[in-house]
Amino acid sequence: MPAGAPRIFVSHLSGVAVFDPAGDQVGRVRDLVVMLRMGQRPPRLLGLVVELATRRRIFLPMTRVTAIQSGQVITTGVLNVRRFEQRPTERLVFGELLDRRVTLTETGEEVTVLDLSVHQLPARREWEIDRVFVRKGRKGSAFRRAKGEALTVEWTAVTGFSLEEQGQGAENLLATFEQLRPADLANVLHHLSPKRRAEVAAALDDDRLADVLEELPEDDQIEILGKLKEERAADVLEAMDPDDAADLLGELPTDEQERLLSLMQPGDAADMRRLMSYEDRTAGGLMTTEPIVLRPDATVADALARVRNPDLSPALAAQVYVCRPPDETPTGKYLGTVHFQRLLREPPPSLVSSILDSDLQPLDPDADLPAIAGFFATYDMVAAPVVDEAGSLLGAVTVDDVLDHMLPEDWRETEFHLPDEEVASDGS
Repeated sequence: MPAGAPRIFVSHLSGVAVFDPAGDQVGRVRDLVVMLRMGQRPPRLLGLVVELATRRRIFLPMTRVTAIQSGQVITTGVLNVRRFEQRPTERLVFGELLDRRVTLTETGEEVTVLDLSVHQLPARREWEIDRVFVRKGRKGSAFRRAKGEALTVEWTAVTGFSLEEQGQGAENLLATFEQLRPADLANVLHHLSPKRRAEVAAALDDDRLADVLEELPEDDQIEILGKLKEERAADVLEAMDPDDAADLLGELPTDEQERLLSLMQPGDAADMRRLMSYEDRTAGGLMTTEPIVLRPDATVADALARVRNPDLSPALAAQVYVCRPPDETPTGKYLGTVHFQRLLREPPPSLVSSILDSDLQPLDPDADLPAIAGFFATYDMVAAPVVDEAGSLLGAVTVDDVLDHMLPEDWRETEFHLPDEEVASDGS
């Protein structure tokens, strides 16, 4: 829902049909999943509980919802059909929040929650609950129609929803550190006891846990993954960057690797196996299999739309790779690269094939780490294509992965400090 669009009351989503991009119905909305936060902060809408035709209920993340309009929900078409399991930090809107008794902050009066509204944050992919539709009077009188008894108030105008600010539950810790970057949250987890670390990891949603795992030392990664149920471990591996997931899988015993790979989506499992076939510290072992790939007839506008994807790292968004079909790695013939700065200088209708940088030689998948580092330093690159002997694009190596493998093994455990003169330039 674009910024400025009307808010949506959750009662209007109950039973709404869910469609894939081709217009085929995949199920119906049965509930909404939110994460409560500390104090008066509005809850974040994580996703929808969707009931398939088979009666199985699955979780549809909001990151895979492209539109909510005219009584229907449109998805990206990518669904995980494993049965929905509620996590400790999650609350069901229909099952737990509606019909709850809460208190109006201004008057101290108890009211009954009849509905909640959600909206998408401007320029972001996150959704929040922002308003509460309540009815005054004792519980059980919610259907009386006396004038003035029902009203809509801001989320901050009521109490009785938010997490308690005391206690040691994992949900309180997560709410406290919700705004931390994945690397900083990883540092918090690293210094927790193994028991506490497992509790927090179990409470994180798949995408957040995947981001955090990528920033943890290897021992912590293996420990956390080993304490998850196998189906959930496979989900988290799918949510990780393919190169990081392959590195983690490579550290596990062979039988455990195979069990997890068998639980993953076939396409993701194929990427993992391909990455694991390369030697460590080579371009093939370091690359991600999910760069931005476009066909020659794509336009500059198409390329910029792909670059704007907020889920992409800055390094991956720095350039697009133009190839003949198929569009997913390994591709057809690799034709060249278009850098982000060049995209900004060209008219939107221009074809990407007309502005290719085809002079720069791509990396060979067997190129070793010193050769890769020399390539980045020589050509001032932040990402580079990896192409096989047949001329197909296999993936891309990004500078962060190069640095990760060139630094000492314990670099994540080394505390980072700014120089003294940069800490307080105002003298305070």
